[in-house]
Amino acid sequence: MSYKRVLTVQDISCLGQCSLTVALPVISACGVETCILPSAVLSTHTGGFTGYTCLGLTDEMKKIISHFDSLGAKFDAVYTGYLADGNQVDVVLDIMRRRLGSLLIADPVMADAGKLYPAFDTGFVIRMKELCSRADIILPNITEACLLTGAEYKTEYDEAYIRGLAEGLVKLGAKRVVLTGVGYSEDSTGVAVYDGRELFYYRHRRISKCFHGTGDIFASAFTGAYLRGKTEREAAVIAADFTLECIENTLDDAGHWYGVKFEPCLPSLGVRLK
Repeated sequence: MSYKRVLTVQDISCLGQCSLTVALPVISACGVETCILPSAVLSTHTGGFTGYTCLGLTDEMKKIISHFDSLGAKFDAVYTGYLADGNQVDVVLDIMRRRLGSLLIADPVMADAGKLYPAFDTGFVIRMKELCSRADIILPNITEACLLTGAEYKTEYDEAYIRGLAEGLVKLGAKRVVLTGVGYSEDSTGVAVYDGRELFYYRHRRISKCFHGTGDIFASAFTGAYLRGKTEREAAVIAADFTLECIENTLDDAGHWYGVKFEPCLPSLGVRLK
């Protein structure tokens, strides 16, 4: 198998296990060369911390991409996470226009639990629709899928509802959909994978406690596994199981509220890929 290289575009939260501080080690643990394009630098992530600092890097991103292009740099995939503003969508699309990346995997990080994150507005949703319409694979949660398709957000639903969301995302332009946080019962959750024809669902145990950064862990593990030659379904199962393992590894540590202790679990990720 050839040695793969991915460019991941998302923020650096200096303290707090999310975004690039998750993506870089997790994808690297999959045996994939991981290059980064920071969208912003934050002192901490925004979940539970107060007084954090944030510096958007849109102008610097453009310079970095131009330099990459001058070097003839190429990436097997471009994987996007948190983008600081709508203008950064243009930066990602410019990466693809320049043909620096052959595959676009987009995690439309902007909302959860039925609400947009405070930093974003409806204008950002419009820009994210544009990005997702160009993507080969998108990894939204249910809230993000509803915002992207205009569907009603529901906390109780059936398979027909999930299929409708997935079909709407494909109509938007996304080639394949990996929908996270899909649970048909109170004690379970899972992931649904849709390729435009079949809807595959993988169910696992739900842990009621909320942890920051788990979406980034899932998306990064999925990307790493997919670049290692796994199918969308296989990569989704590997990523879901790994994310659950990381959560379980953190449950007994009440002081570790800002993320999950994923680092001790990284060796198992390599084993899952064999």
